[in-house]
Amino acid sequence: MKKISLILSFMFLYTFQNSTAQEIKSISKQEVIAKVKENNHTFKISQQDVLAAKGDYRQSNAVFLPNISVSHAAMSTTNPLMAFGFKLNQEILVESDFNPAFLNDPRKINDYATKIEVQQPLLNFDGFHQRKAAKEKLNATSLQSERTEDYINLEVQKAYMQLQLAYKTVDVLEKAQKTALEHKRIATNNFTQGYLQKSDVLAVEVRVTEIDNQLQYAKSNILNASNYLSVLMNDTTYELLKPSDSLTVDPSIISFEELSENRKDIKAMQAATSAYEQMYKADKMSFMPRLNAFGTYELHDNEIFQGDAKGYLIGAELRWSIFEGSKRSGKLLKSKAEFEKSKFELEQYKATSKMGLYKAQRDFQDALNNLQLSKLGLEQSSEALRIRTNRFKQGLEKTTDLLMAETQFAQKQMEYFGAIFKHNYALAYVQFLTKK
Repeated sequence: MKKISLILSFMFLYTFQNSTAQEIKSISKQEVIAKVKENNHTFKISQQDVLAAKGDYRQSNAVFLPNISVSHAAMSTTNPLMAFGFKLNQEILVESDFNPAFLNDPRKINDYATKIEVQQPLLNFDGFHQRKAAKEKLNATSLQSERTEDYINLEVQKAYMQLQLAYKTVDVLEKAQKTALEHKRIATNNFTQGYLQKSDVLAVEVRVTEIDNQLQYAKSNILNASNYLSVLMNDTTYELLKPSDSLTVDPSIISFEELSENRKDIKAMQAATSAYEQMYKADKMSFMPRLNAFGTYELHDNEIFQGDAKGYLIGAELRWSIFEGSKRSGKLLKSKAEFEKSKFELEQYKATSKMGLYKAQRDFQDALNNLQLSKLGLEQSSEALRIRTNRFKQGLEKTTDLLMAETQFAQKQMEYFGAIFKHNYALAYVQFLTKK
């Protein structure tokens, strides 16, 4: 049994050392947050969403700004009407061109036309509301991106604390392993001297094996937590990370507050609802007429890029689409439904968020109570183990009772550090839910 325990220990150490061939890298929470903000893909995706929304808003400038285009066309024709028009545009028409023979059967003529076109919107009622909708969408996306950053920071805190807890667990189990090996040594000596039975020695050896197994899983958890932090930081080297500070109780004090409608995600939902409202108004305004100005400036010549003949055209157009089948009415019905739906979703989201905040506050209070009880239980189990250990060394305590006290102390230690983790995360979560 002793040889098996030693073999398992060496195999476990070899596996852990090979999986962490690189050196352990110490890292602080501030360093993690900085790298996540710089490299995290989720955060970068949210930034691109903001840029896309900004692009949509910039497109809405077309409601005010003109459309300007320049073209150069080369044409050749023997069509009577077109040939006469080309000569007029080129200002080369002479009296002989009115000869019916030339009019009906003109020779081939070339025309090179350079045209500058300008279209200027003047009154576009639906476009004004579409621009407002794009602005609200940009506000909503920006706020949601900021809220995403807050959530990522919360996830970083959680992952960092999980890594701290994993190292604490390993520390507890290594100390328990050292204690168990000492008890095994004492039990073996007492058995040799005839004070203990073989079953007592086997029970101690089983306890040593159990701790070795738990320690292996605990060190695997260190690797898992370290790798998750690397994923958050988008670090493909997957170095073995170790927190530069230990897991301790966060002393921050919070006051329970009501849900604030100034929270970024709620403001983002409100902006999204406002965007739907503006789109609904835009569809209603699509029944109104549109007024646009236009103008062209043309250069014509029978040689390329010359343009000796010039002319312009300016005007304004009032267009009113009276009926387009049922297309506009159907679109109006849809946009109204989406607007009403967004209002219901906003109210539902606020109600759900309020419930989540109340639950988080209760969870924090429960975690605080659990932390106090875990600390008390740890102190009691520590004292009980001390007493039983002294009695065991004197041959006055049963091996099973000592093993039970030792197991309970290790469990209470892990429960206490687990309680610290739950307390700190519950505190961070409440702060996240109340952050404006």
